[in-house]
Amino acid sequence: MSGELLNKITLSIVEGRPDEAVDLTRQALADGLEPLTIIDEGLTAGMNIVGDKFQTGEYYLPHLIIAASGMQQAMELLEPELKARQQAAESAGVVVIGSVAGDIHEIGKSLVGTMMSASGFQVYDLGVDVSTEAFVAKVKETGADILGLSALLTTTMTVQRQVVRELEEAGIRDQVKVMIGGAPISQEWAETIAADGYAEDAVGAVELAKQMVA
Repeated sequence: MSGELLNKITLSIVEGRPDEAVDLTRQALADGLEPLTIIDEGLTAGMNIVGDKFQTGEYYLPHLIIAASGMQQAMELLEPELKARQQAAESAGVVVIGSVAGDIHEIGKSLVGTMMSASGFQVYDLGVDVSTEAFVAKVKETGADILGLSALLTTTMTVQRQVVRELEEAGIRDQVKVMIGGAPISQEWAETIAADGYAEDAVGAVELAKQMVA
């Protein structure tokens, strides 16, 4: 019975029915399923399938956004239960993410953050138009494994270089992997500014993050 319910949760994520994902998650809790089991065998399983479909071209960005929304809403339901049981989903690593100073683009960056969370990372999303100093301070505060810098404008992509330099000046560059992304960004640019990697989309960012912390 529990296996059937978990499969339904997975399917609700894959087929883009966020309200149903929340309802089924609530039902699973009522039936006595452990929150961690719901996350691992229901929600995350669904997000993995969605990611695979996106990479093969069967799914597109709207599918990702809807699936991530379902995952996020279900997690909001599960987090109080995890705390009540003094449990925690196993963290894949700590990620600080944001759009660099001068850039106010939200959607792509937020999707990456949500996908990271869905994949087990502890994510600190600093939002948009984030100062270089704020990035460095948050990396120090959290001991982040990964720093994700988004820039969707050619006029702000140079700020990514500034952040890398500030990390070096603060003496913490070797403690954190720097991942960059955004419309004008490329692997060549990542190499130019001595970033550790570049991802073209949210699914690629999750895969790169997993490789970085492996």
